[in-house]
Amino acid sequence: MSNQQPHPGESAVQETLFDVGPSDEVGYRVPIACQVAGITYRQLDYWARTNLVRPSIRGARGSGSQRLYSFKDILVLKIVKGLLDTGISLQNIRLAVDKLRDRGVSDIAEITLVSDGTTVYECRSNEEIIDLLGGGQGVFGIAVPQIMRDLTGTISSFPAERVAEDGAGDNVIGLDELAARRRRKSS
Repeated sequence: MSNQQPHPGESAVQETLFDVGPSDEVGYRVPIACQVAGITYRQLDYWARTNLVRPSIRGARGSGSQRLYSFKDILVLKIVKGLLDTGISLQNIRLAVDKLRDRGVSDIAEITLVSDGTTVYECRSNEEIIDLLGGGQGVFGIAVPQIMRDLTGTISSFPAERVAEDGAGDNVIGLDELAARRRRKSS
């Protein structure tokens, strides 16, 4: 859990979403991940099968299994979608995602991704962005903090699932009333 105070304008809810611990993993099923990230099921499935963005909470294990994507996974999906929409090749996006993979959500939230159409650069300060602009070529940026704020607001209206603390991985506890009713009805 982070001891940092939220920046002005950030809510404590955001900090809680970003600091979900391993025993309190919250995940979202495929339809929600697709809708929130603005991608198709085919894109999501392809990216999972090719290890671009795999579900970190629970992957597919045969027919009928439900993949669960974390908040960070969906954030990375939205970043990938944004880079694709600007014309970056999937090969260069893979290089950028590889650099983001081992970072926590709060680390990712502090960067702006800037691209010249070929290479994706990670900038942590306005000075770094100005240096890139000083090269005289056209660049565009993806402000990850803004994507994160938008995602936090959007995703809060969707049902999430919490993986049970017993480590079984298949025991998923629904956080919404509909999921609770389904569990009661099937037992």
